[in-house]
This record gives sequence, structure tokens and C-alpha cells, in this order.
Amino acid sequence: MHHNQSSTSNASADAGAYASFLITGDAVSPEFWTQYFQITPDTAIVKGKSFALPSGKSSKALGKTGLWGVSSESAVESDLLEPHLRYLIARLGLPREGLKEIAQQNGARVGFSCFWFNPSGNRVPDVPNDIRSIIEAIGGTIEIDEYR
Repeated sequence: MHHNQSSTSNASADAGAYASFLITGDAVSPEFWTQYFQITPDTAIVKGKSFALPSGKSSKALGKTGLWGVSSESAVESDLLEPHLRYLIARLGLPREGLKEIAQQNGARVGFSCFWFNPSGNRVPDVPNDIRSIIEAIGGTIEIDEYR
């Protein structure tokens, strides 16, 4: 894989992986989760309201569901999933006591969404068992989107 160090405009364009921690659900209040984690999310959508697009403009469409998300995309440069997942787990302080119950009470689903770029088809996404255990402990899911 060819990496061009001088190109800073989109460092993730040729990276082979990144991960996002997402809290989704019709009743999800981004403010609540921002308070809970004490982190400004990369993505926040309130159902039925316009939301900020990556460009900074407001969406024309209204949010189909609530969403609060934090991504490793701009923080970690690695072709492997593990460093991205470990970064998010550390940043969010996971596992957190009671997160599973709080999410359920708030009608929210928690999970990790992973981007996996695999044009050669010979890479296998790496999710170590200790990370799987943390995700299970918070009642979360892990979804890997593979792109070839």
C-alpha cells in the first residue's frame, strides 16, 4: 500500500480501517450522551431535525433517527481495526458500569461500526476477544463493512 506523507487533505483516503462508536435510536438525545461521556461527538442527529453535514452545512433532510457518534478516523492511522477500537474504548472509558441499562432506558442501541478496506481480499478484520468482551458487557454490537 502506498502512503503519501505530504498529503494531509485526506489522510484516511488510503487508510485501510477506521471505527465509529454509535448510539442510535428514535429517542436518542445527543445532549444527554455528550454529558454522559463528556465528549463532543463527531456526529449528532436528533430525529426529525436538520443536522450538520461533514461540510458544516445543515442537512436538507431531517434525521430519520437519533444518533450520537465518535469516530477514530482522524485520530488513528492504522490499516488494522484493533488500534481504532482500542482508541475509542479508551476515549469513551469503556466498559462503563450501567451503560447497558442507561442505553436500554433511553431506547438506544450502542455499537461499533467499522470500515474495512480490503481491495486485495486477503485481509481479515482483527477484533481481539478482550474487545469483543467489552462490547458484550455494554450490550453493544460490532458491524464490519468490508469494501473491496
